Amino acid sequence: MATATAPRPRAPDGTAPSPRPVADPAPAPSPSYRATGRTTRARWARYAPGLPVVAVLLLLCLPTGSGDSRVTPADAACAALVLWCALRALRERERPLTRRAALVLAAPAVGIALAAITSRDPAAGLPGLVRYLEVFVLVPAAVVLALRHPRHARLVMAGLLLLAVVQGAVGVHQYVTGTGASYRGQDIRAVGTFGPLDVMGMSTVVSHGLLVALAVGLAPPARSPRWLRPAALGCAAALVVPLVLSFSRGAWIATAVACAAVLLLAGARLALRTLAVVACAGVVLVGGFGIGSQLIGERLGSITDVTAAPDQSVTDRYTLWAAAVSIWRDAPLTGVGLKGFPDHRDAHASLALSSGSDIAGAGSDFRREPLLSPHNMYLLVLSEQGLVGLLALGGSWAALAVCAVRRLRTGPAPPGAPGGRWAERDCGLLAVGMLCWQLVDFLYADIGGPSTALTGIVFGFVAWWALAARPAGEPGPAARTAVGR
Repeated sequence: MATATAPRPRAPDGTAPSPRPVADPAPAPSPSYRATGRTTRARWARYAPGLPVVAVLLLLCLPTGSGDSRVTPADAACAALVLWCALRALRERERPLTRRAALVLAAPAVGIALAAITSRDPAAGLPGLVRYLEVFVLVPAAVVLALRHPRHARLVMAGLLLLAVVQGAVGVHQYVTGTGASYRGQDIRAVGTFGPLDVMGMSTVVSHGLLVALAVGLAPPARSPRWLRPAALGCAAALVVPLVLSFSRGAWIATAVACAAVLLLAGARLALRTLAVVACAGVVLVGGFGIGSQLIGERLGSITDVTAAPDQSVTDRYTLWAAAVSIWRDAPLTGVGLKGFPDHRDAHASLALSSGSDIAGAGSDFRREPLLSPHNMYLLVLSEQGLVGLLALGGSWAALAVCAVRRLRTGPAPPGAPGGRWAERDCGLLAVGMLCWQLVDFLYADIGGPSTALTGIVFGFVAWWALAARPAGEPGPAARTAVGR
């Protein structure tokens, strides 16, 4: 039997009623402040491992003053960085470094420890022991542990560039206003916030920033905006100005060699175009506006006169080099001990050595600073640590150079592979360039001064690229394996 259905109600005129209007769907709820906070914290967490390294770089912007203290805020930050990485490695309970990375990074400790043990005055060499371990062992290892992804390395690169821009701007202001360090009776030498006690500090920082800009301009990261390449090359050209105004012949030579190495590794055609752009911009900024053209020309000309007619600074350096070699002959295997060069200098130096170097300007009164090192890192290590120390330290640097260049020259990854040298080529070019700069710089300089903390960061960045760089993929919690695997 069919069931009866109720008739639909109709309007008084007999027509069917209009359908009931459907209400609009409720709008989606806006994200809560809690969800937004979680997103912000997640973004910061992606870059958190590289922030302690950047903190060390930014602390180098602080003025160091004209006191005799050799401990700076950047040194304290280096100690905090080492402690933080050690605690994180213990918490994760995993092998933090591969065997090759541990061997290369720990090799300098052999010569350092042996020189400290065989020293005639171990207590006097204790500050040198701490300094050498900080710069060449502990800080580089901490940087390798901190940088677990290319974005962490690029964050450090951004910190280097920011530091260079700040110090370069301060240096140009010092030259323009005549408030820099003394140079030929005029307070025009650009030294940044490092003061006259570390006249090469600003040139070192600016040189590394220039290399960062050049590497990014030659090989911008994947999916970077189009304006990044011209902006990076323009920044590199602008940093030529404070570098020139530092009047540091050694920094000019080291930067030229490092830039040439980076350009050759980037490719011939790209290198020629980039070199032409940067050179033209540098000529316009320096020569076109007449920024110290006469003094710069004289300084450049003095590079070829260091053998024919050396000035007093060059004569002092030659005398100190000869004294370092003479000191090494007294203890060829283990050297005379850390911090032992000043005690043996006068007994091996000739009468051509002056009593010290003149320091003035940049907020400091005139003073004479004693010559406590040979201003050559290789000869300093040879005289204080002997052949054992030089071979251990030089062998570590040679291994870093070979591994860095080989990784950069390795064939590209197959399409779709997460990583490969092309994904991180800017990091590789910078690592090779900075290592090249540092090895050339050590021919006429050594560690010491407020900018020394940067040396440890540089070697750590190079070691990260050469020995322990991760693929470009996202490292998940389950993928926390040993760095470098």
